Amino acid sequence: MSTGPVAASLGALVFGAVGGVALRVVAEAGRNARKSDIAVHPARLTHSSAALLAVSVLSDSALGHYRGSFENPGMFAPLISSTLALSAGADGAMNASAARCSFRRWSFALSVGVGVTGLGFHVYNVFRRPGGLTWLNLFYGAPLGAPAALAVSGLVGLAAERISEQKAREPTLLGFSAGRVLAAMSGLALAGTVMEAALFHFRGAFQNPFMWAPVTLPPVASALMAKATVERPALTHSFTRAWLWMTAALGFIGVGFHAYGVSRAMGGWHNWSQNLIDGPPLPAPPSFSALALTGLAALSLIETEANARDRQTA
Repeated sequence: MSTGPVAASLGALVFGAVGGVALRVVAEAGRNARKSDIAVHPARLTHSSAALLAVSVLSDSALGHYRGSFENPGMFAPLISSTLALSAGADGAMNASAARCSFRRWSFALSVGVGVTGLGFHVYNVFRRPGGLTWLNLFYGAPLGAPAALAVSGLVGLAAERISEQKAREPTLLGFSAGRVLAAMSGLALAGTVMEAALFHFRGAFQNPFMWAPVTLPPVASALMAKATVERPALTHSFTRAWLWMTAALGFIGVGFHAYGVSRAMGGWHNWSQNLIDGPPLPAPPSFSALALTGLAALSLIETEANARDRQTA
């Protein structure tokens, strides 16, 4: 009997359990925070989002660059920067109300720099192939989404740091409402992640009906976050929050489907060293979960702002 489906099921359970426990810890920490530190809970969620996105990038880059034999020394840069961003995000999730931390700020800033630079290299890799910008080169060239995700991880982490430092009822980012800026950031990043998923699932001819899930559910979440960015501050976003939780769950469930895809390749999990590199990328789906966390943090900040304004006008 093949162990592939069993391994896939166990993988999905493990990722689901770890993700569920992590989110539960973050939520409890936010509820138990001092009421004077209004932004602690959203800051913890945002730090957790940066850390989870860094995990996804670290794993994905390690596999992809190992497949490329690290022929360019620069291929080690995203591994180093994403590891630092992971450490910074995890520290921020546990100590969001702590004093300013230079290590966290510089780690996130490094991720932004490495991500933007890496995106330039990946674009160059696509264009330097015979034919230039073609579907074939987009399918099999250096993926554009990975370095972009690293940059987003750094930006989300820097936003979390700024929110933590202000400890205000209405924190701001770049002079605008922090909740609205995070909402716009998560909506745009979700849209970009959907485009990458659509590209690679199209390459796979959508052979499994579940391959349509990441190109149908997250776009709605992206649109809802765009709506939250521009609409009048609301006291509750129940539907949007529920949709974001579904998007977060989709990310962890997707790991199980990708593990199943690895099991169906020639040799299955017995040939894991080859199939993990060439099969569906296990680290990719959790990026949806990470960005959904950013969206949830944005909603919390927007609702806090609405509550504060209602009290002022009462």
